[in-house]
Amino acid sequence: MALAPAPIATESRWVDQARPVTDAAAPSYSMAAAYWALFVIILATFVTFFEQVVFAMLAERIKADFGLSDSQLGFLAGPASIICYLFVGIPLARLADVFPRKFVLAGGVAAIGVITALGGIAQSFTQFVGTRVFLAAGGSAHAPASYSLLADAFPPRILTRAFALLQFGFIGGTTLGPIIGGMLIGVAAGWAPTVHGGLTILGWQWLMIWLGLPALLVALLFLTVREPPRQAASPDSITPPDRASLGRRILTFTGLDAAKAIHAKRRVYYPLFAGLALSAIEVFGLQFWRVPFMIRTYGWNEAQIGAVMGSMTLVASLLGLLLGGVFVEWLAKRHADANVRAAAIFFGCVTVCAILAPLMPNGYASLAVSSVGAMFGMAGAVPQNAAIQRVAPNAMRGQVTAIYLFMFTFFGAMGSFLVGLVQDYLVGDPTQLWKALVMTASVLLPIATLCMVRAIPPYREEVERIAAQTA
Repeated sequence: MALAPAPIATESRWVDQARPVTDAAAPSYSMAAAYWALFVIILATFVTFFEQVVFAMLAERIKADFGLSDSQLGFLAGPASIICYLFVGIPLARLADVFPRKFVLAGGVAAIGVITALGGIAQSFTQFVGTRVFLAAGGSAHAPASYSLLADAFPPRILTRAFALLQFGFIGGTTLGPIIGGMLIGVAAGWAPTVHGGLTILGWQWLMIWLGLPALLVALLFLTVREPPRQAASPDSITPPDRASLGRRILTFTGLDAAKAIHAKRRVYYPLFAGLALSAIEVFGLQFWRVPFMIRTYGWNEAQIGAVMGSMTLVASLLGLLLGGVFVEWLAKRHADANVRAAAIFFGCVTVCAILAPLMPNGYASLAVSSVGAMFGMAGAVPQNAAIQRVAPNAMRGQVTAIYLFMFTFFGAMGSFLVGLVQDYLVGDPTQLWKALVMTASVLLPIATLCMVRAIPPYREEVERIAAQTA
């Protein structure tokens, strides 16, 4: 696994046999507590991505039963889920900076469970949109609170390892989602609609109701997590004012101070944000439309797609974690900017695979190329996340992370809608969906890769500056 190239904290606050506490006044935090917190966060991440994958696999059935166009379907999967995030995402992330993060995480995953289940009783397109609107709000604080908690729970020397292990939640959700989801959809396909309390519930809607239950159980597990002590801010970092008026504190919740901190280091952050945003449009768009693409282009059904795609994605994701860890660790011995340098290289590889996958002559070849792209994407995910945690101000890490992930969430959500618009208004023929996927990948991903390349020099300078301060 990759190790952080330079320390991001100066406190000896963790207790294990290899690294005893050296400051008697510093609060201790055991590695057992850290790994338990990581385990619960992995479960929550798994539940979140499992729901997303199964929802995407239901796309063609949702379109048929609600009579939607491709652009409407893309809107339901994307923009509908981030409308509420626009207004509450950053403020909710602020909660991770001022309240115990385990409670923020528990509330968020519980909200995801309830809102997902409500989608199972939607009776119209408008009601369905309503449930998706609030879904992203429920999960908006998950990543910022998770990253912030882990950055305080694990010592710097193994923080990147913790972020690598965190990817197992994503891997589990995106690999078991197609396999289990495909099987469940195949079973539910034969169920007749049922009426309960005046509500007509379609067979596939029962799946959404059941998907909400595990999230409630994970929310209870968060209550058993021990909250780690927060790191002290570096002397020159931008921090929110301690004794401010109510109005000023409200502005802090809107992300004002975090935005000022980002702007102060704009040479570092802006290229990273732009690269992530552009890649997210393509990655999310491809992720949502892959099942409809396979159905329309190769004539596969959801069960076939899930069985093949799930197994290929599992192998690709595990290989991606191994590749990313080994490659970043190798780069870290030679370059202070190893995290961003590795991400830029992997971005380029993902670009090639995303363009080629829809052009393959058969479904197996297309999924195989997509899986290779997923391997490179997974390999690049860990250094991307670690890069932001490496340079984010400690006192606002939650909101800085939220703004960074907002770019991923917002623009990623636009991806499914953009592909739908391209399909409806430029391609036209529903059977030619592959053209829309190739067009968007060919435009967006090369630009995203160039943004990551441009971020390398300023990121290196910032890491070296922080390392000099903490030496």
